[in-house]
Amino acid sequence: MRQKTLRIWIGAAIAGAAALGAGAGFGAGLGALERASDVTPPAVVATVMAREPVAPRAMTPAPAFVPPVQALPPAEPLPAWRQFAVAAPPADGRPRIAVVIDDLGVQVPNARRVIELPGPLTLSLMTYALNLPQLAEAGRARGHELMLHVPMEPEEAPDLVTPGPNALTTDLTAAELRKRMQGALDRVPGIVGINNHMGSKFTADRGAMTVVMQELAARGLLFLDSLTTSHSVGRVTSRAAGVPYVARDVFLDNEDTVESVRAQIRVLEATARRDGSAIAIAHPKAATIEVLRAWLPTLAARGFVLVPLTALVEVEAPASLVAKAAQ
Repeated sequence: MRQKTLRIWIGAAIAGAAALGAGAGFGAGLGALERASDVTPPAVVATVMAREPVAPRAMTPAPAFVPPVQALPPAEPLPAWRQFAVAAPPADGRPRIAVVIDDLGVQVPNARRVIELPGPLTLSLMTYALNLPQLAEAGRARGHELMLHVPMEPEEAPDLVTPGPNALTTDLTAAELRKRMQGALDRVPGIVGINNHMGSKFTADRGAMTVVMQELAARGLLFLDSLTTSHSVGRVTSRAAGVPYVARDVFLDNEDTVESVRAQIRVLEATARRDGSAIAIAHPKAATIEVLRAWLPTLAARGFVLVPLTALVEVEAPASLVAKAAQ
């Protein structure tokens, strides 16, 4: 049908063109062309083979904008008192008690008996003990926290009371104090801080204590004030240097008898119930070890939780920062 229509259209067109060319007259030729125009020409697409549809070309999406990665500043290392702190058990609202054992290493048999006690205890190793590395390793293996017990000058006359070799005294220069502190601290790695052995005179001297606190701050250590005097400047000087500070609440064994230690345990428990926490200092004496061996396993049943000393540290801002914030 399309071919027939095409022939008719072409024939009419040729006839019209011929009529015009033969001089048959403009009217006759025009009429032939008009008759050709009455025939609808086939669509051009009918003479072209249809192509297969082509799928549209997939467009690769532009990559999303990714901001440049900025390197984070390296995290500051934890201070030593946090780095070497023993994990504290959860308190769950119970009063917390920390027990610090001073003078460890002076009497080795009793020191080992203390290390075998259930913990976590905080063991304060005497600076001049001969076997410090071995005692420290044994205490750490039993889950106890470690400190250094630093001898300091007492109020009593030297011929009556001697704090021990390389004690810190108020007549030493700042350079000598630093030298003695550094020598003591270098003997035992992995400690969380120090406390004073004796020191009723030394801990009341602001200048001498400032030197000690500067050295502790440089090493990230804390200070436990044994409070051998009511005139201690330990809190003031530690805060000025940014050193974490804690203080003793109860001495357990000023009197070396089982009855006296038990009485002080009752004072310790009452203090912890009243304040929410309490710090006891004791010594590796036979009566003390006997009482602690019986009492420590009963703490949970009595409503307390035994914690290392570091669990009771409340860090205060250095005094300089407090003053600056107040301006």
